Amino acid sequence: MAMGNRLLLAAGGTGGHMFPAQALAETLKAQGWDIAMMTDARGRKHVGRIPADPIIEVKAASISPRRPIAAIFGTIKLAKGVMQARRFIKTWKPDVVVGFGGYPAFPAMRAAQELGIPTIIHEQNAVLGRVNRVFAANALHVASGFTDLAKLPDGANHVVTGNPMRAQIIGAVPNVFKAPKTDINLLIVGGSLGAKIISETMPAAIALLPQSIRKRLKVVQQTRPEYHEMAKAIYKDAGVTAICETFFSDIEIHLASAHLVIGRAGAGSVSEIAVMGKPSLLVPLAIAMDDHQTANALSLARHNAADILPESEFTPERVKSTLEARLNDSNWLKTAASAARGQGRPNAAAELAKLVISAVK
Repeated sequence: MAMGNRLLLAAGGTGGHMFPAQALAETLKAQGWDIAMMTDARGRKHVGRIPADPIIEVKAASISPRRPIAAIFGTIKLAKGVMQARRFIKTWKPDVVVGFGGYPAFPAMRAAQELGIPTIIHEQNAVLGRVNRVFAANALHVASGFTDLAKLPDGANHVVTGNPMRAQIIGAVPNVFKAPKTDINLLIVGGSLGAKIISETMPAAIALLPQSIRKRLKVVQQTRPEYHEMAKAIYKDAGVTAICETFFSDIEIHLASAHLVIGRAGAGSVSEIAVMGKPSLLVPLAIAMDDHQTANALSLARHNAADILPESEFTPERVKSTLEARLNDSNWLKTAASAARGQGRPNAAAELAKLVISAVK
């Protein structure tokens, strides 16, 4: 067993970067590793469950070429962050640095590669993110959440691990998919960004369904606060049993019992849907960098495990006709569930941990 090995995690400030970092940290902490984390002020809010100590807040700014003045200040901020990271790495002496993308990962990755510390990149999406692209060629491994990885530079050493999942998700995975007999469980998740279209469209679409389906529905919907009352009223008028909340701390319970999941195509969501073995209707976030959510969604859609509706087509009428076709077809639900499970990678955290351990040897 590795004793006293040191890992420095570097990750941007959103859940998408933080959850895989958390899963890796939990896995290696259990094997006796010392773990530190570098992130920014926004990331600090997400670090509560990550078993890392110390947690260092670095200066980082996203650099947009469209805003040259802001870019200059962004460069200065990043340069300060790199100096800060160099100082920390020299004193703490990590054996490996793993970057999960996002601008706050930049300082640690730049400093580590300059100082000759082994680096590993983990990319959650099916398109390599901007910061990860900078360091990919000089990293030991570029681990990815999906089989296909676009924008990978020449010479990068690509390994498919899947997206590491939090233990509570893995622990809730059902053994088999049971097609609906009486109740039909629909899970609707928004994701933090751009949940407006989902909050608005889904109740309206469900209200258009024939009564024969509506009376069987059990809807669990993550709704933005300002749409709460509206959604509840529409469901009540339509005779649909629904739970609407802004946030579900036990999302894994609802995922496990869902017959169909409707939501965004963030890397974490798509990977959880696959591991859980669930059919889905995915609405990629149109403003996502490099349209990476569509690429994520295709990992399921091309295996007939999911339907994709772009935002431009995500209307109550289109959603209603898709739902009606799918919910009336137990056979499709079963084959889609099985196809989704075939894409799931429940051992991703262990696979990524293996790469980290081998970097020390």
